[in-house]
Amino acid sequence: MKIAVVGAGAMGSLFGALLAESGNEVRLCDIRKDHINAVKQNGLLLEYESKTRVVKLNATMDPQQIGESDLVLIFVKSIHTESAAQTAALLAGRNGLVMTLQNGMGNADAIAEHFKPNRIIVGTTAHGATMLGPATIRHAGKGPTTLGMWAGGRREFQIARQTAALFTLAGIESTAVKDVRPVIWDKLIVNVGINAITALTGIKNGQILDLEWTRELSRAAVEEAAAVAEASGIEIRKDPADHVFRVAQATSANRSSMGQDVDQRRATEIAAINGFVVREADRLGLAAPVNRTLTALVQTMEFHYK
Repeated sequence: MKIAVVGAGAMGSLFGALLAESGNEVRLCDIRKDHINAVKQNGLLLEYESKTRVVKLNATMDPQQIGESDLVLIFVKSIHTESAAQTAALLAGRNGLVMTLQNGMGNADAIAEHFKPNRIIVGTTAHGATMLGPATIRHAGKGPTTLGMWAGGRREFQIARQTAALFTLAGIESTAVKDVRPVIWDKLIVNVGINAITALTGIKNGQILDLEWTRELSRAAVEEAAAVAEASGIEIRKDPADHVFRVAQATSANRSSMGQDVDQRRATEIAAINGFVVREADRLGLAAPVNRTLTALVQTMEFHYK
């Protein structure tokens, strides 16, 4: 299969490398000149469990050089989804599919401005990756990937199953589901309970559990998000906060993606995570004071990076 990856950061490069190693024709597209040039010259250095291998990949800054693709993966930050969707529309042509495994909410809706919903695959992944330098990434951990079509029936579900099988063959263990929205909400709630708190405090995921104060702050943010989900008719797990704590424990040594963004003085995805909960709460007439405060604090910190 010919696959284009729009946004070849840590996760985009990881998925591109794994899919290429399993025999797919993969093209990376990114705006970072040093990274793209290094991949073109030396290949992608992929570190996993203290071992490093080189994966040869085609990479470019110009999407026009890629040509029409069967599948376009979008791996940009949510603030860049609109631009990435426009690029994906050029690459997918009339029949290609587009897939997002991005954090936060609203990405699929933004992509749907350029694609019919039954051509959009949406999902979450527990794989982790860190960019160590140009053309050098660390595969930080493996975990399940769950995906489904944003709209459609039996035919579209079969497409989702075929895509999951393709990913599993590449070492990305994947499962297709008929209704992906609860899966997206499940991931959102985890991010709501971990990302902003770790970004603001400089701690790692597992350190959320060290103090009762921090656990209660996380729990309050999660319960607000859960209330919004339930009011929106989304069926979520019965123990959302406990689930977040289990994820924090399982990823205890990790620095959240939002924490890494703050460390590097980059724009965060706060608007698509805690900020999304606030906007939906306002729409539904619910209160979300904890998420409102976390959003305001992260946005204030971003504004004053200088």
